[in-house]
Amino acid sequence: MVVFDKPHALNDMSMHYCPGCTHGIIHRLVAEVMDELGIEGRTIGIAPVGCSVMAYNYFNCDMIEAAHGRAPAVATGVKRADPENNIVFTYQGDGDLASIGMAETVHAAARNENITVIFVNNAIYGMTGGQMAPTSLPGQITQTSPYGRDVNHCGYPIRVCEMLSQLEGPEYLERVTVNSVKQVRNAKKAIKKAFQNQLDGKGFSLIEVVSSCPTNWGLTPQAALKWIDEKMLPYYPLGVYKDRSAGEEK
Repeated sequence: MVVFDKPHALNDMSMHYCPGCTHGIIHRLVAEVMDELGIEGRTIGIAPVGCSVMAYNYFNCDMIEAAHGRAPAVATGVKRADPENNIVFTYQGDGDLASIGMAETVHAAARNENITVIFVNNAIYGMTGGQMAPTSLPGQITQTSPYGRDVNHCGYPIRVCEMLSQLEGPEYLERVTVNSVKQVRNAKKAIKKAFQNQLDGKGFSLIEVVSSCPTNWGLTPQAALKWIDEKMLPYYPLGVYKDRSAGEEK
């Protein structure tokens, strides 16, 4: 009896991510959801600049490369071009989505564009060497904050789900993580709901995945998963921040 198999929507190839990086887990969850919903042939993914810039190599669905931060704008155009058939998702990091792409994120959410956003929050710029990101924690040491993030000089981290929940537009906002088996299962449920919302025509869904970056955090893979629990989740609490169909809102 087969109890475990590679999703068809995921290519059979080695990924470029660092050891212990959780991008691979999130890729698999997205691919499993595509398989289970039977939408691989209709799905178009948008991969902008960041660690996931080569995601087009890993997914079997059509992929489009977007300029840094512009994935929601590209996704809007792709979805509106054929709204009945195209299933569109963006796959974005925190430096991309919450910094240079913040305007696109906010306005796509405000318009309730019928797209799915997968937002990977590892509190650092991963691809470019570990600089401070909009989501870096207070006091967090990075390449550009060697003495720790000083909120008096750099301001406070941006909590994307909390911020977008104040808009009327978004259909569904949830923050999950993938640092344990239980949390991986919860993350998959959230991702599947976000894609199902799009199939049902409900509108903008964003899943924020609190993730690890062992290389730029300067930690082992095991310690990085623990750091998520000890440092990240107290500042970025898990949960549903908006679900209009269920009448839930934090």
